[in-house]
Amino acid sequence: MSETVTDGVGTDEVVTDEVGTDEAGFIEPAPMENDQTELFAGDRGLLDPEVRRVLVRLLQRRFLSAEKHRAQWRTLLEHQSVIESRLHDLFVRLVVDHDRQIAYKQQVRSGEVDVPILLRDDPYNRVETLVLVHLRTVYQHEASSGETSARIDLEDIEQGVLTFFDLDDNNLVRPQREIRDAVGRLAAEGLIDEESTGRYRITPLVEVVLDNNRLAELTRWLAENKETRS
Repeated sequence: MSETVTDGVGTDEVVTDEVGTDEAGFIEPAPMENDQTELFAGDRGLLDPEVRRVLVRLLQRRFLSAEKHRAQWRTLLEHQSVIESRLHDLFVRLVVDHDRQIAYKQQVRSGEVDVPILLRDDPYNRVETLVLVHLRTVYQHEASSGETSARIDLEDIEQGVLTFFDLDDNNLVRPQREIRDAVGRLAAEGLIDEESTGRYRITPLVEVVLDNNRLAELTRWLAENKETRS
């Protein structure tokens, strides 16, 4: 159970409007790249600063959300083709989910082409996976009930996940710390959003990280593992 995490550019054709030159007096326009202003010494980039920032953010972070980054989301949609081209130069695929209004990247893998791997795999550990499954289950339940958003308290997360720990020694300090560390990672990745202390909104990103098939598979495995342990 792993999920590609990006912790982290090529060149692209700049399209300009063509102006006819059949009539005397018309001057063919200069290529757009000639009008670019250097952002730093020796800058040979062709993209506008805001487009570059979106490209960098996509490489740095796992997701770009329209909810939290409205301006960058608009820039992404307006310049999607050129951003996709730059990512494709790096063997990285851009996925834009218009329904959930999120964008993320995927490492291209092919048996036909020798693809250098840029994005490293950083799998969730056991506790992070348990927290993720619990969050995804709650999100699915709320969605099926007609709720437009799902919220959960830290105590509820702990209670749900602690059932998978062997607590015969009544030592809750270590598992609680691991659970809170897992919650912190998922919050940093945008899967949950802390609205107030210990109160989280589960974001639609959990559906992307853990789709229905994978959720069913993990839920079944956890149930079997729990029964075996008992």
